Order: sequence, then structure tokens, then C-alpha cells
Amino acid sequence: MSISAHGDRFAAFRHSSYTRFFFARFLLSFSQQIVSVAVGWQMYDQTGSAIYLGLIGLVQFLPSLLLILVTGSVADRYNRRAIASLCSLVAALCTLTLLGMTMTGTFSPIPVFAVLLVFGIERAFMSPAVQSLAPNLVPAEDLSNAIAWNSSSWQLAAITGPVIGGLLYGMNAQTAYTVAVVFAGLGAGLLFLIPKPAQKSTGEAKSWEMILGGFKFIRTEKVVLGAISLDLFAVLLGGATALMPIFARDILTLGPWGLGLLRSAPGVGAIVMAVLLATYPLKHRAGVYMFVGVALFGLGTIAFGLSTNVELSIAALALMGAADMVSVYVRESLIALWTPDELRGRVNAVNMVFVGASNELGEFRAGTMASVFGAVPAVVIGGIGTLVVAGLWASGFPQLRKIDTLDAPEHVTRG
Repeated sequence: MSISAHGDRFAAFRHSSYTRFFFARFLLSFSQQIVSVAVGWQMYDQTGSAIYLGLIGLVQFLPSLLLILVTGSVADRYNRRAIASLCSLVAALCTLTLLGMTMTGTFSPIPVFAVLLVFGIERAFMSPAVQSLAPNLVPAEDLSNAIAWNSSSWQLAAITGPVIGGLLYGMNAQTAYTVAVVFAGLGAGLLFLIPKPAQKSTGEAKSWEMILGGFKFIRTEKVVLGAISLDLFAVLLGGATALMPIFARDILTLGPWGLGLLRSAPGVGAIVMAVLLATYPLKHRAGVYMFVGVALFGLGTIAFGLSTNVELSIAALALMGAADMVSVYVRESLIALWTPDELRGRVNAVNMVFVGASNELGEFRAGTMASVFGAVPAVVIGGIGTLVVAGLWASGFPQLRKIDTLDAPEHVTRG
């Protein structure tokens, strides 16, 4: 982890509210990873269709896009901790519903997509609230430390969740969903235990200008615009997560446990990179490292798509995770440190739509292309596209490329 201004690697955990937040987010992310593995495998088992795997992502992304003008404003005007707590309860109920469908034999595409739609609505409100909540739980001098721990919390869940999810699904789907329900419930409980934190509320009256404040800030702040849009197009083209059930079963001839292994490999790479970043922090040329990370993500995607060897596929996925960790860490640091607190909800709502588009729409892109051209061409073409995007953005956003340190700019620290 990055070291705080006081030189304390665990500075964020000196604050009890953040400690509860950290473990709540880990449990909720862990639950989400288990559900993702179980739903993907179960859906492919029942339908054998790549397009259905792509639709899983699209259904969960659409609410973030359609509600973008509402979710960010809600996070800026109301108690972010309460919003996150209620949303986590909804996530637990959705997971419980999937468990009920599995136990009663009613698991089928249409009702499952209905549940995933509710998941998507919950995450549309949850994401900007959670992303904006962390800076309210620690003082400014410990914020970069908290951001680093936040990234590692998610990555740790990304490592262990898919493997455990695959193992549990290998036993039976009911067990996987049951564990996911328990973890989601515990995460919700921890969020409810966080005292209401202080947050700067926008003094603007509710108006279109206030609602569109996040868009206006991102449009005018070229560094933030470049960082967010780079991630959008790079992962939109390079994402291969939705097709992993196909690679696990049909190309690499692995079972549910193997799918969990593939799903966790990027997280392993990300954690290794997090340790390296802790040992050798990005003191200079952060923008350049971000572009290098995106390019390596594209190369790893191409290697994974072409591989028919399990070990090589896992190594390629680990490279993708390590490279993405660099990009994510720089991007999230820039957004958190360059954005005034009273705008964080709206800016993070826009960011979450971009992130959702890159992940969920990326899965839909991959599933659609795979249904037409096959899984391997869909992944390889996407990886090539990621390399092209890295080059175009490095040329088109020189301000982002020239970012040296990850310190907050003067106009934010003064404000």
C-alpha cells in the first residue's frame, strides 16, 4: 500500500469507520464475485449461448447509464453511508432470490435477467455513494493510503471470490449462493455500523446545472476526462471476462473450479503489482505508467485469446490484472484527489458509468462478437483495439501523459 503523509502504511486503519468500511466492501465484493461465477456458469450450462453471457453484463450496466443524472446527485445531497447500507441490503435480497430460483428449479434467463436488472439499479446508486464515502472517513493526509487499500480490497476479493465461487459451485449452486448471501448480509451490517460521517453538501439548489455538475467538471478537467475515457475504451475493447466459461469448458477443458482459477488470475497479478507499488511507489511519471499499463493490458488480452495452454492463459490473465492495477490506481487517485468533495458523488456517478460501460458493455461486446466470429477472434481483436486506444489517448491527452506525481492540484487543496 502507499504510505501516508505520516509514513504510516496502515494509517487509514487508525480510523474505525474506515476499518468497517474496508471489510464491508471486501465482503460485498467477495459476494459479488461468487454470484458472477455462479450465474455465468449456470447460464451457459442451461443455454450454451455466448450472447446470453454478454447480456448478463448489459442488463447490469443499463441502470447506471439510465439513472446517471439521479444517482450522483443523490450521493452528493444525502447521507452516503445510509445509501450504501440500503443498497447492500438490496444486493443480499437479490442474491437470496437467485438462491431461491436455484432451489426451486425456476432458474431461467428471463427471471434471472430481472434479478440482475435490480442488481444493476442497486449498484447504480451504490457505486457513487461508496466511491465518495471513503474520502469522508479519513483525513486528507491519509486519503491516498485509503485509496490504495480500497483497490487492494477489491483485488483480494477478485482473487479469492472466483476460486471459492468455482469450488462452491462445483459442490452445487445452492452452496455458492448461500455463502454469497451470508457475505452480503455481513457487509451490509458493517456499513450500518459506520457512524454518519461529515460530508460537504452542495449548496446549489436542485437544478439542471447542479445535476449536470459532474459532467461539467469532467469536461473541463482534461486530466480526469482523459483518465476516465481511457479506461472506458481500453476495457470495453479488451474485456474477456464474459467469455471465460467458454474458454474454461470448450478451449482449455476445465470445470467450474478451473473457471474460478481463470477468473482469479487477474486478481493475483493485481495483488502482486500492489505489493510492488507499495515497495516502489510511483513518485514520478504516473501518467506515463498509466499508459504503459493499458498497453500491457492489451498485450495480455491478445496472449490469452491465442493461448490453448492453461499455464500460459493464467499467466496472460495475471499480466492483465497487474497492468490494470497500475491504470486503476492512477485513475482512482486522480479522480479522488482532483475532485472537490461536494462534487464527488456526481463525478463518481459518471465515472461508474464509464467503468460499467468498460466492464458490462465490454462483456456484451465480447459475447456478441463471439457469437458471430468465435471466442478467440473476439478476444484477440479486442486486445488489438486496446493497444490502438492507448496510442491514441497518449497523443490526444498530453496533460494526462505529462502527469508526474499523484498529489492534489493547488486549486483543489486551496478549495
